[in-house]
Amino acid sequence: MSAAHILHLGVKELRSLARDTVMVVLMIHAFSLAIYTAATAIPESLHKAPIAVVDEDRSPLSQRLVDAFYPPTFLTPVLITREQMDARMDAGLDTFALDIPPGFQRDALAGRSPTVQLNVDATRMSQAFIGSAYIQSIVTREARTFLAGHEVEVAPPVDLAQRLRFNPSGNQTWFGAVMETINNITMLSIILTGAALIREREHGTVEHLLAMPVTPLEIMAAKLWSMGLVVLVAAGLSLVLVTQGLLNVPIEGSLPLFLAGTVLHLFATTSMGIFLGTVARSMPQFGMLILLVLLPMEILSGGMTPRESMPDIVRTIMLAAPTTHFVTMAQAILFRGAGFSVVWPQFAALALIGAVLSSFSLARFRKALATMA
Repeated sequence: MSAAHILHLGVKELRSLARDTVMVVLMIHAFSLAIYTAATAIPESLHKAPIAVVDEDRSPLSQRLVDAFYPPTFLTPVLITREQMDARMDAGLDTFALDIPPGFQRDALAGRSPTVQLNVDATRMSQAFIGSAYIQSIVTREARTFLAGHEVEVAPPVDLAQRLRFNPSGNQTWFGAVMETINNITMLSIILTGAALIREREHGTVEHLLAMPVTPLEIMAAKLWSMGLVVLVAAGLSLVLVTQGLLNVPIEGSLPLFLAGTVLHLFATTSMGIFLGTVARSMPQFGMLILLVLLPMEILSGGMTPRESMPDIVRTIMLAAPTTHFVTMAQAILFRGAGFSVVWPQFAALALIGAVLSSFSLARFRKALATMA
């Protein structure tokens, strides 16, 4: 194997990529606008949630609860009757309907812990679950404040002291930006290498390569380092310019350590892209294969749902996927500031998976070249 051949073939790949306008635009979008959109699309807090109140008590305490819901967190509460509550929710007019029962203030002053019913339209996922916690907190706070003025003992039996680590403000932008970067590294490394191979076949340049004094290993290695380098540089710039610069997301750990782990991950995913490129006969076929492979890898890697919540068989199977170890490593470094002593198992797993995938892809690549010859 000649290092000079690998270098020159890799430079050729970079030039071919630079002439592919669609791929260049996709890469720029994936590491800029896509990350910004993913980070800011999920609302950090409740905003203008429609709420209706059935006030059957008509007391100072119930009026205090009604006044506690105000813009911009909630829309101004609409006072309705019990008969209107279900019909309005069926029509999609209200996300929340709070029913304050008769005698609510009297029971509260007597220390009988009255119950307030909250009806929630759970089809509005983002508002429903965040808003339920907001409403519970507001009702509890207002009731305690009111009863404290009447010298009623309202102290809870247990006081919970909450401490948020690694994301003290609960800012979802932090999570969205980093996870979108991680997912796009995987996606683009597979797409760029597979598309590079298919582009060679469609343009008829594979035959030119076969006529040159180069080996299949040199051809494959050139594609791996060139496409991997492009994704690595783009990911590093994205973390610095978009995630840290534009979105003000703090990176707790070592960026060089993360990029070193990314190199091992790219070794595995670019090899996977070569394999898929040898299976597919055209770009449309390659696109369908990407959907079959990429979506399960990203969804089941632990980035969207904790792996502990998955069935045991899924967790076991996904240990063979590089994304599982990459997500664990990236979150540990970027979110929690972990060092190499913590993430070395993920480094070792990525190196092993990369070696297996590259060997398998090389065998498939040699067979494909033999068929073309």
